[in-house]
Amino acid sequence: MTATLVEESAPEAGSPASTGRTSELAARLFPALPADRLTSWLVTLGITLLAGWLRFAELARPNAVVFDETYYMKDSFSLLRWLYERGFVEGADQKILDSDGDWRALDVFTDAPAFIVHPPVGKWTIAVGEYAFGLTPFGWRVATALLGTLAVLLTVRIARRLTRSTLVGAIAGFLLAIDGMAIVMSRTALLDLTLMFWVLAAFGFLLLDRDRTRRRLAQVVLAYPDDRTALDDLGRGMGPGTGWRPWRWAAGFALGMACATKWSGLWFVVAFGLMTVIWDIGMRRRVGVRTARATYGAALEGVLALVAIVGTAVVVYLVSWTGWLVSDGGYARSWATDNPASTGWGWIPDALRSLWHYHAEMLGFHTNLTSDHSYQSNAWGWLLQARPTSFYYESWEQGTNGCTAPTCSVEVLALGNPLIWWAGTAALVHQSWRWFARRDWRSGAVVLAVLAGWLPWLAFQDRTIFTFYAVVFVPFLCMALAMTLGTVLGKADASPRRRTVGAAVVGSVLLLAVTLSWFFYPIWTAEPIPYTAWQMRMWFPTWV
Repeated sequence: MTATLVEESAPEAGSPASTGRTSELAARLFPALPADRLTSWLVTLGITLLAGWLRFAELARPNAVVFDETYYMKDSFSLLRWLYERGFVEGADQKILDSDGDWRALDVFTDAPAFIVHPPVGKWTIAVGEYAFGLTPFGWRVATALLGTLAVLLTVRIARRLTRSTLVGAIAGFLLAIDGMAIVMSRTALLDLTLMFWVLAAFGFLLLDRDRTRRRLAQVVLAYPDDRTALDDLGRGMGPGTGWRPWRWAAGFALGMACATKWSGLWFVVAFGLMTVIWDIGMRRRVGVRTARATYGAALEGVLALVAIVGTAVVVYLVSWTGWLVSDGGYARSWATDNPASTGWGWIPDALRSLWHYHAEMLGFHTNLTSDHSYQSNAWGWLLQARPTSFYYESWEQGTNGCTAPTCSVEVLALGNPLIWWAGTAALVHQSWRWFARRDWRSGAVVLAVLAGWLPWLAFQDRTIFTFYAVVFVPFLCMALAMTLGTVLGKADASPRRRTVGAAVVGSVLLLAVTLSWFFYPIWTAEPIPYTAWQMRMWFPTWV
């Protein structure tokens, strides 16, 4: 390596070493962040507070077990009591709802272990809320609501860093704050919001790694005299070494947590791993690394990325199964004892062989899940919200629970804000064009994240899947829309007329998005409304 990226102060602007070619290259490697740091944090916290209010208000409503909460809130309870998932007696849901929520006193378990098909992290997340607030609807939803709120904060900061624009970051976070899919999934004790949070965090960590590495390389560039021959030395041999990359290890941890929530996190391991390696190749080419030996440098960086991201993710995933490994009552826990290892496999501990067998059975379940469900949805329709999932529905007669209309409807419908999703789909087309036609790496990163959460599901045409799986890429959809709205707004140095027209269009889109969120909020949060008002919100037959 011809240069080590050490921390050092960059020469002051205007000094001999910071003019001409070196300063131009340094600026392209690491564009300056916006200078409005304090203002940006005030904006971020304001949007986060709005998101928290939309997610925590009446969080215990409905006072019922909603959709697949029947599995995950009880599995989480079981983890608290036994460190693994046990079976439950018939009528366990109602017994839990009728109780005072003291999980230490409740006894609704059978003696048999339960066969579960998802790793433990998402359920441990739910269990944290149950431990702190009791086995109540608020208790099993609160941790997910907190992660959903923090995801909005992350989105603002990530989009700001990605685009170097506080305004674009604020728009992205605001869109996520008011989107119905994000709100519903934040208010429901399922696994997908936890998956989304860790995927988003991993993306943010890799963006920090990109900035940190390029900033340090920019400092090295600025230390060179403004001489083409001297600067060309940086691009010789295997190119610059990038040194210790802690944010890559953090990304590996986050992706491990994602995979330990749902296996679909694996697709992001592949996508984000390729993305960070491509970023490094682009960085090396930026400083002129094009020699034959540069291939070895790039390969070495790829291996280091593999170790940091994949290696860390594997370790985190295995550690997430600690409860099952240290106990002796989990499903298939004694399989290896009952099935001695064949020749050549005896060195593998029985616990890990049993875990491997258990995973084989889980894989068989996922690949053969073809039972019909009234709300299953083909992935082709996700972006257009063609078939949202109804998590809960009740109809009340007049006089029941305060219903003043002839009939009232109470629903939790995992439906995204139509404008955000439909305009976001158009924005993805625009950002894809920028990726290929303008070679805009920011557009490519956002589009790739959406594809990693959506494209693999197109291969499962016969499997039972649901639209709410798409929540994993909602933050990136909002970023894509915010970036396109930023283009519509126009550059800061555009003509006043151009900026005025752009601001009017962007303001109209945001105002309409807010109006639609206000309109649909009752059916996102189980607010009782007249049946006629509910019908007004069912725009298409497939939404019923």
